[in-house]
Amino acid sequence: MAPILEIKDLTKRFSRVLANDKVSLQVEKGEVRALLGENGAGKSTLMSCLYGLYGMDSGEILVDGKPVYIGNCEDAIRLGIGMVNQHFMLIQKLTVTENVILGLKSGKGPWVDYHGAAEKIQELSDRYNFCINPNAVIGDLSVGLQQRVEILKVLYRHSNIMIFDEPTAVLTPNEVLEFFEIIKLFKKEGRTILFITHKLGEVMTICDSVTVLRDGKVVGNVAVKDTSESELAKMMVGREVFLKEAEPTKKVGDVVLRVQDLHVKGSMGVEAVRGLSFEIRSGEVLGIAGVDGNGQLELGNALTGLAPVTSGKIEILDEETTNWSTAKLHGKNVSHIPPDRQRTGLILNYPVQDNMVVKEISNHKFSQFGFLKRRVIKEYAKRLIASYDVRGCVPETYAKQLSGGNQQKVILAREFEQKPKLIIAVQPTRGLDISAIEFVRAELVKQRDAGAAILLISTELDEILSLSDRIEVIYEGQFTGSLVGHHVDPMEIGLQMAGRKVPGSCDETERVQL
Repeated sequence: MAPILEIKDLTKRFSRVLANDKVSLQVEKGEVRALLGENGAGKSTLMSCLYGLYGMDSGEILVDGKPVYIGNCEDAIRLGIGMVNQHFMLIQKLTVTENVILGLKSGKGPWVDYHGAAEKIQELSDRYNFCINPNAVIGDLSVGLQQRVEILKVLYRHSNIMIFDEPTAVLTPNEVLEFFEIIKLFKKEGRTILFITHKLGEVMTICDSVTVLRDGKVVGNVAVKDTSESELAKMMVGREVFLKEAEPTKKVGDVVLRVQDLHVKGSMGVEAVRGLSFEIRSGEVLGIAGVDGNGQLELGNALTGLAPVTSGKIEILDEETTNWSTAKLHGKNVSHIPPDRQRTGLILNYPVQDNMVVKEISNHKFSQFGFLKRRVIKEYAKRLIASYDVRGCVPETYAKQLSGGNQQKVILAREFEQKPKLIIAVQPTRGLDISAIEFVRAELVKQRDAGAAILLISTELDEILSLSDRIEVIYEGQFTGSLVGHHVDPMEIGLQMAGRKVPGSCDETERVQL
C-alpha cells in the first residue's frame, strides 16, 4: 500500500539561499511525523510548499501514491491537506463561525448558510470536546481556544493530512496535555499529522517518527522508539547539545530592583499590569511565568522606559526610576533583551558594528566632537563578534543578513558587555533553535554569577524552571502564585498560568443555542 504522502527531491530556492535541497520523505496514514531542525533548516519552507504557500522549484509530491500539483492553498485543501499556523490566522472581531467559513463557497448561491455552518461547527466541537461556542467572538476567547478554532477550520475542510507549526508555543502545560489528547484522537481516526516543533520532549511524547533537517537537507529519518532527545539534538546541530538546568545561585546580594504596586496600561488603553509588587537581588534570577498576553510585555516595557507607569513605584539600586527614559536607565547599568529582536532589538539596515554601539554613541570611547571613531568601533565589534560567537559576519555585515540566533547574539554582546547590574530579559530565546537557546541560557547564567539581578520573562515554562531561582506566575496582569527553587510541579504552575481554572470541563451554560 502506497504511503499517504510522499515528497521526492523537493527543491526550493530564495535568491541565493537554498532553503530545501532535494528533500524526500514518506509518511504513512495515521502517522504522527515530527519535523526537527535549527532555524533556517527548511522545515517551514517544506511545509509551505506542501500547503501551496510557496511553489517548489523542482521535485514531486504524491498523495495516496498519485502525483499531484499544488499551486496554491486551494489545491492543497482540495487534496485534504490543512495547516494550523503558529501565528493564528483569525479575525478578532468576527465570530468563530465567520472565521471558519471565511473564503469558502456557499452552497446557497450568493447567500451564506451561517446557521448550517454553525450547527456543523458545534457538532465538531462536541465530537472533540473543544468546548467552543460557534457564535463566540474570537477576541473574547483564550489563546488555547483560539488554537482550537484554527483546528476547527482544518476539520471543517475535511483535511486528512494536518500540518501543525509549533502548535504548543502559546499553550499552558495543561493545554498542551489537552492538545496531545486531540492529536491521539486524530491518529485513531486515521488522520496523518506533520508536527513542526523545536521541543524535543514533545517529540518523544506524541510523535511516531522524526525527520531531521539541517541546512535544507534531510540528515535523518528515525522512529521515536529508536532514538533519544540527546541523539535528536545532535542530529539537528551536528554536535552534542546540553540544555542543563542552572545550578541554584550561590551568592545573593542586596536588592537591585524593587517594584511596588505597579500599574501599567496596554496599547488599547486597558490596564495590563494591575498592582504588581516584587524585588530582585544581586545574583539571582526571578522568572515570570505566564501565557503570552497577560501583562508581561507591558511589565518589561515599563521597567525599561518604553511604556509609562500609571501608578506605583520602581526603584533601582535604592533610587526611584519610575518613568525614566531608556537612555537614563542605560546609565544606571540596566540592560534589556527585548521580545522582538528585529523590531525593537536591532536596526536591521545598520551594520553589526553600529548596532553594537548604538547605546554608547555619546561615549567618548566611540565618538569625539560629534564624529564617530570608526576604526575603534570596528575593532570593538570584531572583539565582540569573536567573544559571542556571532557567525557568518564581519563588522560591516548588515544586521538583517544574520540568522535569528546570530541577531540575538549581537543583542547579548551589546547589552552584556557593559557589565549590567540589572537585566530585563523578555522572551530571550523566542524563535531560536536549540543551539542558540543553549548559548543564550549559558550567557544569562554567567551574568547572574557575575552579580547581575535578572528578571526573566518567558512563555517557555522549561526555560523558567531551568534558570529561575524564584518564580512568579502572572495571569491577567496579577501574580497568582510564588514558587522557590528549581524543583516545582509544572502542572501546578500551569493551573496558575490559567488563573487556577481546572481545564477539560465544558460549561454548558456558556453555549448559545443555535
